[in-house]
Amino acid sequence: RKHAQEYGKIFKSHFGPQLVVSIADGDMVAHVLREEGCTPQRANMESWQEYRDLRGRATGLISAEGEQWLKIRRVLRQKMVKPKDVAVFSGGLNEVIADLIKRIYTLKNQEEDGETVTNINNLFFKYSMEGVATILYECRLGCLENHIPQDTVEYIEALELMFSSFKTTMYVGAIPKWLRPVIPKPWKEFCRSWDGLFKFSQIHVDNKLKDIKPFLDQGEEVNGGLLTTLLKNKELTVEEIYANMTEMLLAGVDTTSFTLSWATYLLAKHPEVQHSVYKEIISKLGKDKVPDANDIPNLPMIRALLKETLRLFPVLPGNGRVTQKDLIVGGYLIPKGTQLALCHYATSYQEENFPLAHEFQPERWLRKSNMDRVDNFGSIPFGYGIRSCIGKRIAELEIHLALIQLLQHFEIKMSPKTKSVRAKTHGLLTPADSINVKFADRK
Repeated sequence: RKHAQEYGKIFKSHFGPQLVVSIADGDMVAHVLREEGCTPQRANMESWQEYRDLRGRATGLISAEGEQWLKIRRVLRQKMVKPKDVAVFSGGLNEVIADLIKRIYTLKNQEEDGETVTNINNLFFKYSMEGVATILYECRLGCLENHIPQDTVEYIEALELMFSSFKTTMYVGAIPKWLRPVIPKPWKEFCRSWDGLFKFSQIHVDNKLKDIKPFLDQGEEVNGGLLTTLLKNKELTVEEIYANMTEMLLAGVDTTSFTLSWATYLLAKHPEVQHSVYKEIISKLGKDKVPDANDIPNLPMIRALLKETLRLFPVLPGNGRVTQKDLIVGGYLIPKGTQLALCHYATSYQEENFPLAHEFQPERWLRKSNMDRVDNFGSIPFGYGIRSCIGKRIAELEIHLALIQLLQHFEIKMSPKTKSVRAKTHGLLTPADSINVKFADRK
């Protein structure tokens, strides 16, 4: 955002040896994305590919390019894109949310006021881990139990280490190879973080394969979720399944937990918005009905709340593309093969895209009629087109269901421990401080 204010809506810079053209204009972003072919390239992923070659690993949906990427996308979208396929995850997620709410009661009862929960992102990280495990691995990890199983504690610690080191080394490709002997730590951490992520996924994929293999060997029908389907259909090799489960785990935990943390913070700061959302939930659902995916279309305010949270705090502050042909953008010729940075965090705060852009106004996303569409390239937190986030519907379901039930149970309030929290860019857009809020029981 700062660079866009200083240099304008299109500017070039160097990231190490890499020339990057940054675009901070909704119409220009739309132009770039609408010019894409059938296999868009997100960014220079040489370091990711180098790690996979070094370890003999397959590529997944994030790291793959070209026809390989298209093949993986076609296989995965069968279970992850259609609303009716995603709706089946409601039951498993609601079990996780029930444990999340129990955990909130435990945590707030440990505080002097009986209401405050400190560092809610830690709690939502565990919810996201558990939700991802339910969907990707079809199992529970015990992240939200009072006494977390030891192997799960080790997994969580390993993952937190992976995510923290991964964020600082995700652009390791910008360091020339000849510099690695001089500064070896970034590359070593980069490899170590991927080793841990692959190990975590491999354990769970192997466990599921062990469970279903006897039935498959005897030709029996095996029903299950995403992982079972992938193992049963054999459209991807086991190595490709390891890679995709690893990359989807990486993409699905922090992104969900940060968004839930920001939404909770914004609801605490804006009680009038929270009241409007709660009133809609009560009128359409009631206080006690456990929602499922079919209820969400009837709750436009909960959907608007998520969209506005992601406008103000997009988890990915920018998106990358490598141009696959010469383009004219903003009056400039951008040659084929140029790395573009699409600056969503900047465009989402521009007044021409969103009047009163710095204000939290979920109602800006509400349709005025069935014919009205609220599309805006100023805020596309899940990307756009064929290379948009394949897990969008799953992430939305995880967040919508959690927010509905949190509001059914609690009024979310400012606490004496609540302070103003700004965002910082650390690979992802993260809260710069702990978010602490009150969860007061609904009367």
